[in-house]
Amino acid sequence: MLKYFLAEGAVSSHSLFVASQDVKPDQLISEMPAVVTESPVAPPITSDERMQIAWRYQNMKIMDSSPKSGQTFGHFYDLTKKMDKNVIENIDTALWDGEDIAYEASGFMNNAYVDLLKTVQETLKKGEFYITASPEKRNILRVGLHSVGSRLWLCDTEELMHQDFLKFFYCLRALLRGAFAVAVITVPVQCFQGHDDIVQRMEHLADTAVSLESFAGSPKETNPVFRDYHGLLHIKKLSAINTLAAHCPESFDLAFKLRRKKFLIEILHLPPELGDSSQREQDDSIQATTCGQIGNKLLDF
Repeated sequence: MLKYFLAEGAVSSHSLFVASQDVKPDQLISEMPAVVTESPVAPPITSDERMQIAWRYQNMKIMDSSPKSGQTFGHFYDLTKKMDKNVIENIDTALWDGEDIAYEASGFMNNAYVDLLKTVQETLKKGEFYITASPEKRNILRVGLHSVGSRLWLCDTEELMHQDFLKFFYCLRALLRGAFAVAVITVPVQCFQGHDDIVQRMEHLADTAVSLESFAGSPKETNPVFRDYHGLLHIKKLSAINTLAAHCPESFDLAFKLRRKKFLIEILHLPPELGDSSQREQDDSIQATTCGQIGNKLLDF
């Protein structure tokens, strides 16, 4: 999802700022998917197509699994291909890997957070992304922060790490509020097991928060209800900037599946018939207890 965000910025000629201590930032840039020039078109549905079983639902509205209901936004990308190097070279890109820490502050125990904040601040000032600046041509800075709060961001104690983590979010939010910039931050929440309060405070500081629940290694992986998907997408918070309330989507039951060429997010629908479910097998295995044959014996009245 972070690579999609960066690739959309590259295609839209936006400036990019990529930071990570787990992966080399230039590697994330080089692995951006290639844009698809032609938009995929869904096959038209003719009026001659009729339902064979539930004939009574023929005149009902066709349900679109896409959350956008057919609306086109942004571009499409092919995950099997990498973005052209010539396109990447023409992008205004700034990278941060945390190897050379040049800034310190008394308010943080881990100076990596300070150095990252100062680097973002300098990038905003140098590129004239602040609202008060008057550049010849206005542009947008896309900030992609990969795996913030992972084990490479540890402090001496767990409590100090949580303090630096939340303080970093608060300061970054203040920086971006006064600039034409947007940030996408990925956080490995498994590093905060047993500290749900920290995760909730992080979600509160963000404008929009979503989480991915993978089915790999869980009982849901073999559940026939989720056989067509690889995980669930949970909407934790939606932005409500300059509005009284956040936008309410059509459905909050979203699932994702990773195909060879694309990453899909769809509205979760239950299959029409669970033919291979354990409940169906139990129902079929129940023998009749009324008039008729039970095993090898006949029940007479």
